[in-house]
Amino acid sequence: MSPSAVAADPEIAIASSSSTAGLVEAARSGDTAAFEAILEGRLERTFRLARAILGNDADARDATQDAWLLAWRDLHGLRDLDRFDAWLDRILVNACRTIQRRRGPVREIPIPATFEIRVASPGPEHLAERDAVERAFSRLDEGQRAILVLRHLERRTVPSIARSMGIPEGTVKSRLHAARAVLERALSEANR
Repeated sequence: MSPSAVAADPEIAIASSSSTAGLVEAARSGDTAAFEAILEGRLERTFRLARAILGNDADARDATQDAWLLAWRDLHGLRDLDRFDAWLDRILVNACRTIQRRRGPVREIPIPATFEIRVASPGPEHLAERDAVERAFSRLDEGQRAILVLRHLERRTVPSIARSMGIPEGTVKSRLHAARAVLERALSEANR
C-alpha cells in the first residue's frame, strides 16, 4: 500500500502503528496505562466523529465517553487486535444512535465547519446557502449522517466505512447514495 493511501485513511494510519496491537493486548491484561495511551491517540478523532453525527458538543461528549467506557469494559471481546479502530468506531456509532434515540427528534442540527459553504465575500446569499445546507443535513437520520461524515469529513474509503459500521460495502455505497440524494432533494427544494 502506498504511503499516500495510508495517509488518506485515518483508520489505516492508526492501525499501521506496530504498537497498537501490543497496547491493546496490554490493556486487555488490565494495564490502564496502555489503555490511556490508546485513548490519547484516538480521543480527538472519536469526539470529532461523534460531534459530526450528533450535531452538538454535549451529546458528542456523552457518546464519546460511553463508547470509551464500553470499549474498556468489552476489550476482552475484541477478537482481532489489529481491527481495534473499526471495532471502536462501531461502538461509537452505536453510542451516537442510542443518544439520538434517547433525545428524540431534533428540529435543527448545526453542521460541522467542514461542511460550510465558503464564498469569497460573505453576504446574504452566503447565509441563505449555509442555512439551506444545514436544513438539508438535518433531514438525514443519524445513520446517514454517520456515513457521510465518515466518507467526507474523515475521508474514509468504502471498505473502511464498512468495517467501522459492521455492514457490507454494497450497503455503504447504497446508503451513501441515498444520503446524498436526500441532501440534493432538500437543497433543490430550498433553491426553488
